[in-house]
Amino acid sequence: MTTVAARLRRGTSPGTPDRYRWVALTNTTMAVFMASLDGSIVLISMPAIFRGIHLDPLAPANIVFLLWMIMGYRLVQSVFVVAVGKFGDMFGRVRIYNSGFLVFTISSVLLSFDPARGAPAALWLIGWRLVQAFGGSMLTANSQAILTDAFPRERRGFALGINQVAGLAGMFIGLTAGGLLAAWDWRSVFWVNVPVGIVGTLWAYFMLRDNGERHPGRMDWWGNLTFAVGLSAVLIAITFGLQPYGGQPMGWANPWVIAGLAGGVLLLAVFVWIELSVADPMFELRLFKIRAFAFGNVTRFGGSLAQGGLQFMLVIWLQGIWLPLHGFSYASTPLWAGILMLPLTCGFLIAGPVSGALSDRFGARLFATTGMIVFGLSFVGLIFLPVDFPYWLFAALLGLNGIGMGMYSAPNSAAIMSSVPARYRGVASGMRATFQNSGTSLSIGVFFSLMIAGLASTLPHTLTSGLIAHGVPHEVAAKIGGLPPVSSLFAAMLGTNPVKYLLDSYHVLAGLPAAAQAALTGHTFFPHLLSGPFHDGLVIVFSVSAAIALISAAASAMRGTGVAVDSEVRLPAARTQPASATTIKE
Repeated sequence: MTTVAARLRRGTSPGTPDRYRWVALTNTTMAVFMASLDGSIVLISMPAIFRGIHLDPLAPANIVFLLWMIMGYRLVQSVFVVAVGKFGDMFGRVRIYNSGFLVFTISSVLLSFDPARGAPAALWLIGWRLVQAFGGSMLTANSQAILTDAFPRERRGFALGINQVAGLAGMFIGLTAGGLLAAWDWRSVFWVNVPVGIVGTLWAYFMLRDNGERHPGRMDWWGNLTFAVGLSAVLIAITFGLQPYGGQPMGWANPWVIAGLAGGVLLLAVFVWIELSVADPMFELRLFKIRAFAFGNVTRFGGSLAQGGLQFMLVIWLQGIWLPLHGFSYASTPLWAGILMLPLTCGFLIAGPVSGALSDRFGARLFATTGMIVFGLSFVGLIFLPVDFPYWLFAALLGLNGIGMGMYSAPNSAAIMSSVPARYRGVASGMRATFQNSGTSLSIGVFFSLMIAGLASTLPHTLTSGLIAHGVPHEVAAKIGGLPPVSSLFAAMLGTNPVKYLLDSYHVLAGLPAAAQAALTGHTFFPHLLSGPFHDGLVIVFSVSAAIALISAAASAMRGTGVAVDSEVRLPAARTQPASATTIKE
């Protein structure tokens, strides 16, 4: 039995290199899909989760739990993905990858067995989500390096394209899957990972092997510390900046937020200096001397920045406005929102594998640049879409958005990973994932801030006037209208009508005429009030996304032909090494 296990562990069972490539592709694709699925599946399941753990979604003190359930997963992935990619280069990519599968699976089990209620239950979920994200980082950081080791250069575009498509498709499919599973039981959102995780962990342990170079070296402790603390400080400050502070709709004037942003940026600047000085850095900044790597990561960051907030805006748009206006109950909006966003997933799944395969033959620049242009144009179309849109037009624009991102993602990832020397594939994969995750996290903060700022200028007056028109006393209407717009925004995101909750809290609903009660607590009153201010915010958000996408397309066009990749890269030596240049060969 030991002999069989050892042979399997060495990877002899696949028999041929071609067979092993498909084993590596299938296993890593499943892992990346699962890790990215969990980044979005919780988003649309949030109403069911809040109900399941008996947490009031509209209580101001609970906003912080909502934000951390959304942002915590992405924060951990942004911070640790480079470090675990470097660990893969040092100690073995498959070893780190297998450990990630195990951590992810165990944390999924513990998430589904939340023993508490209320705030303690929310803290349990947030804590284990952070652990789960660390396991996901170990998977995503090393999966593309494993594939690059397994596949020859002429087939990497296809393999990495499939892997990248699976990763981003997980984000989109998570929205639909979350709606379907949450309609059954909120715990099923975490159960779905367990059988996949168990099979994937055992399969990876027995079938994958380390084909790549391993380069043991000293740990860059100061680089790891300054990067982790600096990036965490920035992302945590952004998270708290979205919360009200001192009578302001957002917390950007909070001294702790300002200190977090300033301190985080300062530490990241120190991190850059450290990485340029040490002999064995965590974040190999010298790789940016490679043109395809540099411009590929710039466009990846821009694409994530443009796309990251899109899914949140779509969830709010559908659950808080469009579906209630069309007669759907608030309880059913998560399910239908996931179904209505299927064109986004379909467009991505169609375009991604095709463009990945074709880029092997014709190069990455054409497909990546064209895809980013199509992606940007879809935002232009969304700008002119009315809030109460005809669904066919909405579906067409979502499909176009998915096609554009699918055309771009696979060739871009293949170009990045094929451009770096073999010994740096783990850290390069981690760096690529860091730019993607950081762009997504920053996008959430930027777009929510833009949306809240837009709502703050018009929603208080609109809400106050609407309540007074239906007989609510002026004093109560003014108090409700003066509440932070973030509460209304998150109420829409959670598929909750806040008007009934707020009027009951002021004990005025029962004293209104029956017709006024029916109108105020019905499907259309709050969505109609929110639609005008929300659309003003959408125009700003989508305009910014379109501009970022088109700038990213221009950067993509500057990456080079993408047909031939330098086999030798001459990089400047670190300061602690001799003055002569360091030549790195693949």
